[in-house]
Amino acid sequence: MIISKSDFLKHAQLDHETLEVWIDEKWLVPLQTDAEPSFSEIDIARATLIRDLKTDLGVNDQGVGIILNLVDQMHGLRSVLIDLLRSVHELSPRTGAGSSIEQEQEHK
Repeated sequence: MIISKSDFLKHAQLDHETLEVWIDEKWLVPLQTDAEPSFSEIDIARATLIRDLKTDLGVNDQGVGIILNLVDQMHGLRSVLIDLLRSVHELSPRTGAGSSIEQEQEHK
């Protein structure tokens, strides 16, 4: 779902200035439309994580950048692993073991 900037600010409980800083830092990368940037539900979750890191855990800006980079790497590696497991499953003979991996991925 695509969310307007004003709706994003409400849902993420952010002010305009903070959002601009987070975009400048590349912590959030909105979709650019003709009129204004648009956001997704993932952006709301990411903004919540950033806010929690800064407010609740006291992480400084450099630390937030490092943590977000690591989270992005983990998500990328997870996607690669899922693709690899699917490829192995497709190449292997049909056995009960392969189907359990596929079932586990469907539940996530």
